[in-house]
Amino acid sequence: MKRHINKIAVIGSGIMGSGIACHFANIGVEVLLLDIVPRELNDKEKAKGLTLEDKAVRNRLVNDSLTAALKSKPSPIYHQKFADRITTGNLEDDISKVADVDWIIEVVVERLDIKKQVFENLDKHRTPGTLITSNTSGIPIKFMSEGRSEDFQKHFCGTHFFNPARYLKLFEIIPGPKTSKEVLDFLNGYGEQFLGKTSVVAKDTPAFIGNRIGIFSIQSLFHAVKEMGMTVEEVDKLTGPVIGRPKSATFRTVDVVGLDTLVHVANGISENCKDDERHELFQLPDFIKTMMDNKWLGSKTGQGFYKKVKGDNGKSEILTLDLDTMDYRSKKSAKFATLELTKTIDKVIERFPVLVGGKDKAGEFYRKSFGALFAYVTNRIPEISDELYKIDDAMKAGFGWEHGPFQIWDAVGLEKGLEFIKAEGLEPASWVADMKSAGVDSFYTVKDGATYYYDISKKTMEKVPGQDAFIILNNIRKTKEVFKNSGVVIEDLGDGILNCEFQSKMNTIGGDVLSGLNKAVDLAEKDFAGLVIGNQAANFSVGANIGMIFMMAVEQEYDELNMAIKYFQDTMMRMRYSSIPTVAAPHGMALGGGCELSMHADKVVAAAETYIGLVEFGVGVIPGGGGSKEMALRASDTFRKNDVELNVLQEYFLTIGMAKVSTSAYEAFDLGILQKGKDVVVVNKDRQIATAKAYAKIMADAGYTKPVKRKDVKVLGKQALGMFLVGTDSMEAGHYISEHDKKIADKLAYVMAGGDLSEATMVTEQYLLDLEREAFLSLCTERKTLERIQHMLKTGKPLRN
Repeated sequence: MKRHINKIAVIGSGIMGSGIACHFANIGVEVLLLDIVPRELNDKEKAKGLTLEDKAVRNRLVNDSLTAALKSKPSPIYHQKFADRITTGNLEDDISKVADVDWIIEVVVERLDIKKQVFENLDKHRTPGTLITSNTSGIPIKFMSEGRSEDFQKHFCGTHFFNPARYLKLFEIIPGPKTSKEVLDFLNGYGEQFLGKTSVVAKDTPAFIGNRIGIFSIQSLFHAVKEMGMTVEEVDKLTGPVIGRPKSATFRTVDVVGLDTLVHVANGISENCKDDERHELFQLPDFIKTMMDNKWLGSKTGQGFYKKVKGDNGKSEILTLDLDTMDYRSKKSAKFATLELTKTIDKVIERFPVLVGGKDKAGEFYRKSFGALFAYVTNRIPEISDELYKIDDAMKAGFGWEHGPFQIWDAVGLEKGLEFIKAEGLEPASWVADMKSAGVDSFYTVKDGATYYYDISKKTMEKVPGQDAFIILNNIRKTKEVFKNSGVVIEDLGDGILNCEFQSKMNTIGGDVLSGLNKAVDLAEKDFAGLVIGNQAANFSVGANIGMIFMMAVEQEYDELNMAIKYFQDTMMRMRYSSIPTVAAPHGMALGGGCELSMHADKVVAAAETYIGLVEFGVGVIPGGGGSKEMALRASDTFRKNDVELNVLQEYFLTIGMAKVSTSAYEAFDLGILQKGKDVVVVNKDRQIATAKAYAKIMADAGYTKPVKRKDVKVLGKQALGMFLVGTDSMEAGHYISEHDKKIADKLAYVMAGGDLSEATMVTEQYLLDLEREAFLSLCTERKTLERIQHMLKTGKPLRN
C-alpha cells in the first residue's frame, strides 16, 4: 500500500505540539491541532460575558498556544502564511475529525495514564490504517498501546521529534511490540524525504538513543567540573564551536532547554537503567540539587548557570554562577594554550588530535571526557542500537554535534581512545577488542564515494544505508577532484555535471574563489554539461572578502580595487551568460556576495534553512558584485502597465537599504531574491547537492541555450532619483539615519534609478554594473566606511553610525 500524508492531527498544543504542527505546515501538510477544553473562564472571558460553551473559550488553550508559538523566536514556521494550513479545535467537539487524517501524533503531558486515556478515545474515532504515534521522550512505547485494537497496535509507534521541531533534525522512530515493518519503513523514509530529518529507528529503551547519550554526556561533565575544579565559562569554552558543538555549548544549552527538563530525563534513566555501568553519573550533583530547590532553571526562570542583570549604569551584564559558592559573579575569561594551537585548523575533525594532546587543563579535560564517552557508547551496543552509526547520527541531528562519538574516536585514533578509556579506569565493550583483533582500526571508512561502518554482528565493514539519495562531497572530494586551488575544489558529480565547492574561511569570496568559479565554467563549457555551485559547510558563503577590500582601500589602491570589483561583477555575469546551465545551492548564511552569486545562477536550489540577503549597507557600501544592478533589473521585470512603477522600485531599494535577510528560503521569495516559478526549495539539506545536480542535468538535456545579454532594463531616471533623495533627506532630518547612512542610500538610489536620466529609459545590464561599481568605489574612499569595515573585521558585527 502506498501511503500519502495529506492531513495530520496533532493532539496537544504545548511548545512541542505547536512546533510539530508548524513544521508539518512548513512542508505543505494540512494540520488539525487539538487540545483540551478549559474548565473555567479567565478574567478576559468573564469581562466579555462569555460562557464555557462559547467556541472562543473552548478553543482558548489551543489558540493561545499556537499564537504564542507563531510569535516565538526563532520562528517555528518558514513563512507566516503557512500557518493558514493549521486548523485548531478541542478534544471534545472536534475529535471525530481525526477520522479524516492520515496520521495522528500525540504530544500530551508525559504521564502514561493520561496518554492511555487519550489513545482510548482516539481509537474510537480513527479510521483503520491511520498512522498513530506518540512523541514521548521516555515513556516505554510497549506500555502505551496495551488494550488497544489490533489495527491500532499495528500502526502505532513512537516518533520522537526534538525541540524545536523545525531546526533539530533528529527523528527517532521507536517500534512497539506489534508495529508493522511497513509502518517503520514508511516513517523512516518520510522523515528523511519530506520532513528533512535524520531518521533513526531506535529501540524501546529509556530515553532512546539521543537523550541517553546526550544526557550522559552532560551529566558526566556536571561531575567532572567539580572534580577538576573548572568554572562554568571554562567548560562552555571547551565544549562549544571548537569541537563542533553549538555556541551555547553545555551550561548555556541547559539554561535554554531548562534544568528541570534535563533533570526529569536524568532521573528517568537513573530509575529505569539500574544495570547501566555508569549509573552513578545519573545521580544529581549537589549544585544541581541546590539549583532545583532554588528554581534556578535557566531562561524560563530568569536565571540558571547564567543570569542577566542591569547594572547601575543601565547596561545589561551576564553574570555566571560560581559552582563553589553558589553565588553569581561577573564572567571570567577562559583561555587555554591548547585552544590556541587549533586556531589555524579550520576543519573541526582535524582539531581533535591536537586537543587531546594538550599539556594543560584543556587537554586533560578532553582526554577524560572523551575517554568516558567512548567507553559509554561502546557499552550501549546492542542495548540501545545494534549499529554504531545510529548513535553518531542521533548526536549530530539531535544535539547539533558536528561529529558523533565514533567519528571523534576515529579522528584521535583507535589506540589513543583505548588509552583514554583505560586511564579513566573504564572498560570498553568486548566487541571493540574483536574489531581490533580482526585488523580493523577504524569505525568508518569511505569507499567508492560511500561511507561504510563496522557492523558488530557481521564483524565486517558494511555500507551505511540510505546514502543513494545523497551526494556527500567529503566522500568524493579526493577521488572525483577535477581542479583545486586555495579557494575552491571542483568535483565531477557524474552525468556530465561539475560542482564548485568553496574552501575559503567562512566560504568568503576572494580572488581565488572567483578564479575557481571561472575555471569551473571553463571546464564545464569544454567537457561537461552543467555546473552546480554548492558546499556542505555550515554556511554557503558570508560574502566577499572584506579584509581584501579594506586593505586596498586603506592603501588607496583604487585602480586595483576597481579591477577586483569588476572581476567580481564579470564572474557573476559569467554565471548567467555561460553556455552551460549554472545552479546555485545556498544554505545557512548566504550573505552579500553569496547572495549575489545565487541571484546570477540560472537556477537556485535553496535549502529551506537559508538566510539570504544583501547586507553590504552594514559595512558602509552598496552591493558591488551585481546585486544592486540585479535588484534594479528585477524591479524592471516586475513593472506592469497598471503598476505604480516607483512603488515597485522602492520595494527592491528597501530590500538592500534595510539589509533585509530572509529567515528561511521561503521568505526570500518575498524579498525578490528567489524567484517564483524558477527557483526551488528543498527541506532536507542532505539532498540539496543531488537535487541541484538533477536540475542542472534536466536543463542540459532539454537543450540549454546561452541567454542573450539584457538590453531592456527599464530605469526611471530623475523621477525615481528625486523620490529616493527626498526620502533619505527626511530620514536624516528625523534622525532615523546618520549622515553616512544617507550617503550610502543616495549612492544606491543613483544606481537603481539608472542615474539622473531625464526620462524612463531602456539600458543594458553593463550600464548599471558600471554605475554600481563607481558608487561602490566612491564609498570605499569614505573614512566612515573604512571604520565600519574595520569594526566588522574585528567583531564580526556591523557598526551603526
